[in-house]
Amino acid sequence: MGRIFAIKKYAIHDGPNIRTTVFFKGCPLRCAWCHNPEGISLFIDRIWIKNKCIACGQCLDECISGALFLKNGEIIRDGERCVACGHCVDICPALAHESTGREADVNVIMEEIKKDIVFYDQSGGGVTFSGGEPLYQPHLLLELLTVCKKSGIHRAVDTCVHAKAELVKDVAALTDLFLVDIKHMDSDVHEKFTGVSNGLILENIRLLARMDKEIRFRIPLIEGVNSDPENIEKTGRFIAGVAPESRVDLLVYHEMASSKYDKLGMPLSPFTFRKPKGKDIKRCVEQLERLGLRVFKGG
Repeated sequence: MGRIFAIKKYAIHDGPNIRTTVFFKGCPLRCAWCHNPEGISLFIDRIWIKNKCIACGQCLDECISGALFLKNGEIIRDGERCVACGHCVDICPALAHESTGREADVNVIMEEIKKDIVFYDQSGGGVTFSGGEPLYQPHLLLELLTVCKKSGIHRAVDTCVHAKAELVKDVAALTDLFLVDIKHMDSDVHEKFTGVSNGLILENIRLLARMDKEIRFRIPLIEGVNSDPENIEKTGRFIAGVAPESRVDLLVYHEMASSKYDKLGMPLSPFTFRKPKGKDIKRCVEQLERLGLRVFKGG
């Protein structure tokens, strides 16, 4: 049993061809620009969305733990009383109550994955485990990878690889492709924006390369953070040094996640992030291509 917050069908940006992406809850990083803030915490929360509420009062009447009450026209949830049963989510006719995730076991998740096998067979796709951070729930991840391997399903893991080397090795033995972010080459800057240094991450990338695992690198390209010529040069040289045949995806920053933070009641980052200018994106592509890397632009 584990915790997920979404299963995305027909995904085309999470690995090769048509895929099903399973999003795990929980992450050891706290990236200031995170586009999936609902995946940061391992815990499952219930949230109320004011602009969806039609004030029918059904949730107040039927909350089995008496955790909901009305104050100044807003639904308030008593965190000590709430047992996170999800009944408010199920009964709300306006969908004003939402859950940030759900409990799910391997069998339930595999039922959803296997529905798409025909698309994998036709397109050469498969399943991608993402998050959050899938290595944050190792037992669930390893079980799913094992069952998918037995079923002949191509397996990709989208990970920051901030984990113990032994776990990375165990996951690698069951994984066809790794999607790995490199957010910054300077450890202090990396820690400033993500909450952790990059030493363990870079070492685990070297480990995967030594194991001859296929890696697709992803660089979240953000003006004022990591798009400067010096960092791009260091990033490219690192990739070219450990896995020169790898693909590199430049994921250009966008602000589409801000509404998620509002809905979750989470504060936005104190930092101001911007999409790099077109000429800077072009320069980043050219810098990396000069090092012999295959570069693709997205975002």
